[in-house]
Amino acid sequence: MAEVTVVGGGLSGSEAAYQLAERGHDVTLYEMRPVRGTPAHNTELLGEIVCSNTFKSEDPQNAHGLLKLEMDALGIGGSLLLACARESRIPGGTALTVDRTEFAGRMTAAIDAHPRIRVVREEMQALPDGPAIVATGPLTSDALSQSIRGSLGDQGLAFFDAIAPVVSAESLDMNKLFYASRWGKGGDEDYLNAPMDREQYEAFIQALNTGEPYAGHDWENVPYFEGCLPIEVMAGRGVDTLRFGPMKPVGLPVPWNDGKWAHAVIQLRREDRAGNMWNLVGFQTRLKIPEQKRIFHTIPGLENAEFLRWGSIHRNTYLNSPACLSPHGSLRDRPELIFAGQITGVEGYTESTAVGILAAANLDRVVRGLEPAVPPPTTMMGGLMRYLRESDPKHFAPMNSNFGLLDPLDVVVKKKELKREKLVERARADFAAWMETNGITGGVEAAAAR
Repeated sequence: MAEVTVVGGGLSGSEAAYQLAERGHDVTLYEMRPVRGTPAHNTELLGEIVCSNTFKSEDPQNAHGLLKLEMDALGIGGSLLLACARESRIPGGTALTVDRTEFAGRMTAAIDAHPRIRVVREEMQALPDGPAIVATGPLTSDALSQSIRGSLGDQGLAFFDAIAPVVSAESLDMNKLFYASRWGKGGDEDYLNAPMDREQYEAFIQALNTGEPYAGHDWENVPYFEGCLPIEVMAGRGVDTLRFGPMKPVGLPVPWNDGKWAHAVIQLRREDRAGNMWNLVGFQTRLKIPEQKRIFHTIPGLENAEFLRWGSIHRNTYLNSPACLSPHGSLRDRPELIFAGQITGVEGYTESTAVGILAAANLDRVVRGLEPAVPPPTTMMGGLMRYLRESDPKHFAPMNSNFGLLDPLDVVVKKKELKREKLVERARADFAAWMETNGITGGVEAAAAR
């Protein structure tokens, strides 16, 4: 087998290192803590979680639960993260909630005890030579960020998220929305529009002005750029600010209003080819999630909208993956140098770790002379990878797992619960078939066989 490098001892990097070692490779894992700290971490433990202490639902009918099933299927012996989380579990309802100190301790002990992993506590200041996985997360050091930029170009690396909410198409009231691009430019179905009259608009502005923002951690504070202000900040500048900004109604005649313009319009931009997900244009926000839910559900047509992603603005280092990376997440001219985790543009603990497991499986394939393999977009892992591959680079923003990422079913199923059951059933079958077709082993059985 090969000697491989993993950069970053967070969730994704630790998981990738473990999975590569379990596949028989000798792994050198670089983690700069405690030689060089970060503004967010408090310990030198591998897999330290710095925000929430929950890995979300294990219910297989939930998008996060489905992703966990795929992680356990692909990982040798299952997922290391999930095993450590279950051993560190504390009460948290249906969510996989952990004692964060015990969890990180178990992750560190598993890595330190593995005979094929060598942990080096120093900063990696440049992209490594040879087969490697880079999983340095949202707090990638300045030196390594500069090296990445040198390989990808100035447009390949972002340093903060300005994320607008995304809603599920099937949850929208289409009787209150209309398709149109401003002044008729672009495709007929590129944008959905939610028109507001004066009374609705002024009530919406008042709600934004009274919404409670999320303060965040000191290390998350980011500068606001005039071209990317939070929606509530714009609302606070004056009652008409949004009407002359992201909610301007000009060039969007309302079909049921004799072709006249509305007082204001919220535009929703298609987020995926199938039209399963729609982005609220210009609605980046630091409002707390309950406040977003309360306020954005007052938008005409969105009264019962299912939010697949909430708006946010926070410090983050991530790649413009669809513009810069290969389908399996590598540099395009170096298939053996794969990026993984949050730096690729996925959002969430399990999403980051899932990409790490897949990166390990693909680096194993590359060093053995095989073509990389990515699960089909009928699976949650495959849907995430397709999002990283096919999103519009001009509007790319991090995404977490949700059923809107999956290919639609071949038949129309109106009942939400039944539809998800069928999506999960198909995903599990297709994931197993993908592994078998590509000769990929994983799960507890593969560990026992070794």
